[in-house]
Amino acid sequence: MQQLQGFSRLQTVRSEAAPAVRPKLWILSSWRDLILYVGTPLLLIPAFALAQAKYSPQDIYLFVAAFGAMGHHLPGMIRAYGDRALFERFRSRFIFAPLFLLVTCVAFFWWDLKGILLIVFFWGVWHGLMQTYGFCRIYDAKTGSFDTLTRRLDFAMCLIWFATAVALSPYRLSDTLDTFYMCGGPFIPPAVVQLGQNIILCAAIFVTALFAAHFIRTWVAGHKPNPVKLALLVTSIGFWWYCNNLVSNILVGIALFEVFHDVQYLSLVWIYNRNRVEKDSNIGGFMRFVFRRSGSLIGLYVGLVFAYGSVSFINAHIGMDAVKRILTGVVTASTLLHFYYDGFIWKVRERSTRQSLGLAGGTADVSLGGMLPGWAWHGLKWVGIFVVPLGALWFWQTHLSIPAVQRMAWVVADVPDSAKPHFDYGSALQNEGRLDEAIEHYKTALQLNPKYAQAHMNLGSSLTSQAKFDAAVPHMETALHLEPNNGDFHLMYANLLHRIGRNDEAISHFEAGTRLKPNSADAHYSYAVFLIEVGKIDEYVSELRTVLRLKPNYPYAELGLADGLFAAGNLKEAEGHYLAVLRKNPDLTVAYNSLGRIYLAQGQISQAVVQFSEALRRNPEYKEAEENLRVAKAADAELFPAAHR
Repeated sequence: MQQLQGFSRLQTVRSEAAPAVRPKLWILSSWRDLILYVGTPLLLIPAFALAQAKYSPQDIYLFVAAFGAMGHHLPGMIRAYGDRALFERFRSRFIFAPLFLLVTCVAFFWWDLKGILLIVFFWGVWHGLMQTYGFCRIYDAKTGSFDTLTRRLDFAMCLIWFATAVALSPYRLSDTLDTFYMCGGPFIPPAVVQLGQNIILCAAIFVTALFAAHFIRTWVAGHKPNPVKLALLVTSIGFWWYCNNLVSNILVGIALFEVFHDVQYLSLVWIYNRNRVEKDSNIGGFMRFVFRRSGSLIGLYVGLVFAYGSVSFINAHIGMDAVKRILTGVVTASTLLHFYYDGFIWKVRERSTRQSLGLAGGTADVSLGGMLPGWAWHGLKWVGIFVVPLGALWFWQTHLSIPAVQRMAWVVADVPDSAKPHFDYGSALQNEGRLDEAIEHYKTALQLNPKYAQAHMNLGSSLTSQAKFDAAVPHMETALHLEPNNGDFHLMYANLLHRIGRNDEAISHFEAGTRLKPNSADAHYSYAVFLIEVGKIDEYVSELRTVLRLKPNYPYAELGLADGLFAAGNLKEAEGHYLAVLRKNPDLTVAYNSLGRIYLAQGQISQAVVQFSEALRRNPEYKEAEENLRVAKAADAELFPAAHR
């Protein structure tokens, strides 16, 4: 729940005169606030530790990103379109912003333009810090504190420490630079990056010193700030730092803070909307139904959040590229709308918002003032923080594209002491076939982070490509020890074991890989290739049937299944699969030869001749088809000698 966003000016709001009463420190109550707003990280860290024992970081991240990150957009949407007074007040924003963002986001993902990712990231960091700042304002208002300097220092603390945690996070910084360079952005020299980090760290220390001095001064003067606010600042900023810089896997860190953010947001919005429904008779329809005072409706509220988030979850598992690009655009548009709407529908300084939070005072409305009308000022902000930067990123990517290897080299130069840039650079070099250089960067990544499982696996893969099998084995084993539930790791290790003749061990890892990736056609196909090479035809046929069930348009799997059925003596079914292969891929020359062999075995000599001839027409150097054609013509001459006189 934010007090303010990039679309609203900071203003001081003093409460109306009120009788002297003992200030209330809490929004709900001491134990509820500690669980939902202040001390939540102390509960999340052990919960996530237990989750990591069973689920991979990727699975945790995907689940939270779907049902948490996107799901918690829904309550704001309900408020925006269910509160008639609010909708009438901001009608044009609620109508045109969704259309504009939807078209923009879908277009960017359709053409694989990365600039939108940077916009979402920076808006997201702003969104998170403003939620913390909004809670500071609420807690100060609870004790009747409206000091301007206090408010500004609170904002400065949130801004500088959220930015510092990102700037000093090796993963966050390298990932941001990579995306920037992927958009065609100009190279930022390492000296400039380091100078920026030093400046922002010094600024954070300076702002913290000012904040502490002001806090002590006001406390000594008898104007005691709300201690709960101080605890909230410490836990929120500390947890943000922990999630970005201290968690072993950044995906888990992102998921951790997302849950913290969501719990704060969903609980406060529930309280706000319930109070609003009770106090404002103008609110009706679905919003009044959901936010009535009823314990059972909390379950409906959570269920609706999960249902909305399921769109993102489905998108993460969908296979069709075109649909995936469109849905990703929809999910991103929802995210940006959430950030945008929260900038003006939850302003703590407004009287209606304050009343629903149990606070006194506030303004009846917000007057932006200034030389420009409100709509013009608002439009200029859109241009400045969305249109211009996104347009620049679009132009750079479409006109100044940078090769992956060059891009990764720049990131390594900017962030040399982080494992991930070296890993990414190694991956780019490996894809280019520059294995010796790739191996060196994988080794550097492992020196910086010995528990980097994917670096161990990629190093093992590169060594395998150089036939250095003995050196590859321990790295792949280490990767599996670090991530035993990674299906890809099991499959890669199984292929290595097969290459060095340890087939009995390979079978168990192939089985583990397909068990962990039951819906992966490629995983089952890899296992099938192994099975035919060790002579297990029945199991080979079974795996290929699974592959085609998962991915019907897989010509090589269908060809392999036809070969397996042919070898097993099931000629009629094999014939059907060969014909299916040629319908899907008429240029697959080997299928004509194999189909000819089927016809030859069935005594359909003339049809066999046609197929062998077609194979040779498409590939005149195809010696096997040439020999098969000679045999077929000889058999045809023997059966019908008169036709060959």
